Amino acid sequence: MPTTTSELADYLAGAASATVPDEVLTKTAWHVLDTLAAGISGSRLPAGQQAAAYAAAHPAAGPAVFWGHGGTGDPQTAALVNGMASHADETDDSHAPSVSHPGCGVVPAAFALADGTGIPLSRLLKAVAAGYDVGPRVNLALGRGRFEGLAGCQSSHAYASLFGAVAAGVVVRGLNPAQAMTALSYGTQLTSGVSTWLRDGAHIEKAFVFAGMPARNGVFAVDIAEVGWPGVPDAFDHEPNFLAALGADPRPALLTDGLGHRYEVMQTNIKKYAVGSPAQAAVQAAEDLVATHGLPAGQIAAIEIRLPANAAYIVDDRKMPDICVQYLVAGTLLDGGFTFAMAHDEARMESPGVRRLRDVTTLVPDETTSGTRAGTVIASTRDGQRLRAHVADVRGTAQNPMTQDEVEAKAADLLEPVLGKQQALELIARVLDPAGTDLAGLTALLARR
Repeated sequence: MPTTTSELADYLAGAASATVPDEVLTKTAWHVLDTLAAGISGSRLPAGQQAAAYAAAHPAAGPAVFWGHGGTGDPQTAALVNGMASHADETDDSHAPSVSHPGCGVVPAAFALADGTGIPLSRLLKAVAAGYDVGPRVNLALGRGRFEGLAGCQSSHAYASLFGAVAAGVVVRGLNPAQAMTALSYGTQLTSGVSTWLRDGAHIEKAFVFAGMPARNGVFAVDIAEVGWPGVPDAFDHEPNFLAALGADPRPALLTDGLGHRYEVMQTNIKKYAVGSPAQAAVQAAEDLVATHGLPAGQIAAIEIRLPANAAYIVDDRKMPDICVQYLVAGTLLDGGFTFAMAHDEARMESPGVRRLRDVTTLVPDETTSGTRAGTVIASTRDGQRLRAHVADVRGTAQNPMTQDEVEAKAADLLEPVLGKQQALELIARVLDPAGTDLAGLTALLARR
């Protein structure tokens, strides 16, 4: 009898030859571009630099390219380095229903295993789409409650990234159903990550948990299966099984529900703002206040930020500028708009103007919007006005998606400081034209010349 594990394995073994709707492949290409831009820009930030330093200290030969740095290494190390860089600047994508950031784990793993193989970019896109299909579904099957709570919990981001990386790798390497079941089984043994990353003030461990570790472990699981290790063929079924061991409210049917018909990449958000996901709507609301009312910062007497109760704590007065919602709103109001530079300016967090606005800011967890990416900013002025901006669906979410022009503009903004304008534009064009692009030519553009 077919099992949940065998259904997943059959799906992955056939994904390279399956017909995928054009709109899904187009959206997948957007997410690949968005993740490459995040990884290349993140290669210059602390998490990316620390990961590169590790690779330099532990060299291992291989064909996989280190994005933004130049040089190559073995696939596991490249997945670690490029994964950490992809989550270094908080601009990577997110899948709200599963509380995960799939791109920063899936895309680095897929590229690391594809480099040097000669597979076409069209197959890589199918592999990435499969990674988005499987990783988030694992989280949904475990039960969302497993990943929430300030008392300490497992990291949803690490789980989805790991199984997404495994799935993408199976498709890239063309593993058969038996090998796919083995890769999934070793993936369950390599699952790790807990929410202590909330206390990471340097964004190094967070990038490791969200992306570097699961991308590297996903590649490792695929390597194990490819060389022929035996493994448990039904890790998601019978007793004991992965879901029963780690799930809060396991629902195994969700692992395969809609496979081949409902593509999770279509439900994945591309961030317009390079900030922690729960802070995005507040930043957009602050921009709306400035656009609508002018609102000189000197006239502000108090600020109230309302965010979904289940996520507000993630961005509450954090030490990192791109995650601290009080700082991000203050900086946006002071500057009259959001900039990447402001969101990553740690020294500015304690500047007098920013400090004054942060001191009069109150963050209110809103139970009525839990589970969404909504946000409200209310500014009270010295002359008694109470100005309010509410964002129900932040720009870039599945409910309010960006256009391709917006995705390209964001990518160019992140890529050009590292690669230069010409190389950045060439990279963007190649990713968005998979039919006319060979993978070797694309990966040659991922490092600064």
